[in-house]
Amino acid sequence: MNIVLAGTGSAVGKTTISTGIMKALSEEFNIQPYKVGPDYIDPSYHSMATGNPSRNLDSFFMDDSQINNVFNNGLKKSKSNIGIIEGVRGLYEGISPVSDVGNTASIAKALNSPVILIIDSRSLVKSAAAIVLGFKALDPEINIAGVILNKVKGKRHYLKTKESIETLTNTPVIGGIPRDDELLVKQRHLGLVPALEKERINNDIDNWSNVVKEYIDLDILLDIMKSSRENKNDTKDYTIENPWNIDNHQKVKIGIAYDNVFSFYYQDTFDALEDNDAELYFFSPYADEEIPDVDALYIGGGYPEVFDKELSNNESMLKSIKSFVSDGNPIYAECGGLIYLSNSINDHKMVGALPYNSHMTDHVQGLSYVIAKSNADSIISNEGDIIRGHEFHYTQIYPDSNVNFVFDIERGTGIKNNLDGLVKDNVLANYMHIHPCSYRSFPSNFVRNISEL
Repeated sequence: MNIVLAGTGSAVGKTTISTGIMKALSEEFNIQPYKVGPDYIDPSYHSMATGNPSRNLDSFFMDDSQINNVFNNGLKKSKSNIGIIEGVRGLYEGISPVSDVGNTASIAKALNSPVILIIDSRSLVKSAAAIVLGFKALDPEINIAGVILNKVKGKRHYLKTKESIETLTNTPVIGGIPRDDELLVKQRHLGLVPALEKERINNDIDNWSNVVKEYIDLDILLDIMKSSRENKNDTKDYTIENPWNIDNHQKVKIGIAYDNVFSFYYQDTFDALEDNDAELYFFSPYADEEIPDVDALYIGGGYPEVFDKELSNNESMLKSIKSFVSDGNPIYAECGGLIYLSNSINDHKMVGALPYNSHMTDHVQGLSYVIAKSNADSIISNEGDIIRGHEFHYTQIYPDSNVNFVFDIERGTGIKNNLDGLVKDNVLANYMHIHPCSYRSFPSNFVRNISEL
């Protein structure tokens, strides 16, 4: 059983409604959540609502086989048979104005999932029916099986809009959420504030769940989800056993920087590393005094620029990581990790493992799906390999002219001059985020190279 909750566009309330539905149904069922696209923040809300790690599905990173394998692996890991997928932006928005790559529709088609279309219904009645008709007509392969109206003015508005859509489009309206500023989620420069930071997030999610239970017919939603199982297209042959490479049997210990500052990781990356015999040890650069006893570090993305003072004040952690680097141990870092390993953030002292300073800017420096080519062997890549990833950052770094870069950026921005992957000794740091499906050798290369150092 599965469902895709898609929007007509951004900011229509997908995350609030999706998380509320996940929480409401979790009171009776074991729900496995998913998010379409390269997003770390929305999944943090899903995970808190369901108790199961949310997983990302993305057709820029994955082919249909990998999409199905990641989806089924998530169900298997959580021992669930119900998958709820929150879409990204509008249903058809991807990297192309005409194709499906990177959009929500591609995921719905790969999984043969029914779609619930979420509409911001302010000032709409009959025009809402026109929107539904347009979304249904654009791609007949997409099964838009229901509609949720958000920001309805009142009962009269809801009933009129519901009648228009059901009469003119033959599509059931399964609920209408009233306008309420309390249902808005606080924003930050990379999107929503991560759930890990919100002290009262559980109360917020409970509120969203109560609203969903009051205004959405969850019985009809479950009936639509059951149709996904009944209508599943079994003619596709997905033969790969795993969506990423598994070819390591030498155990290594990897320290993962994970806290309210560094939380931008894919759950599948953790699984892929463990599948390659890595033991993961989570630590907090924000709160802990030193790193754990490990063979390598992985410092992912997050908001070090927001917590620059706190990170700078944790001098024992800075010294611990700097000593780890000085001893020749390997570190792989992405985006926030790239910034944290610099000499400074906004003039606040950081680790100093890499020769540059970094600063927060007032506009996006890099926002794109990325295609990179590895111009040399590195701790995660082989020379000549093509890597797909994504970047999203407001920070900028100022490396010395004599530094080495391992990635030529063919699509995207990188650190400078279409170069990314700054290398110094056994440290590799880049703005690019990598999913284990976007570069299947990433986890196996990382673990193998750690074991050989």
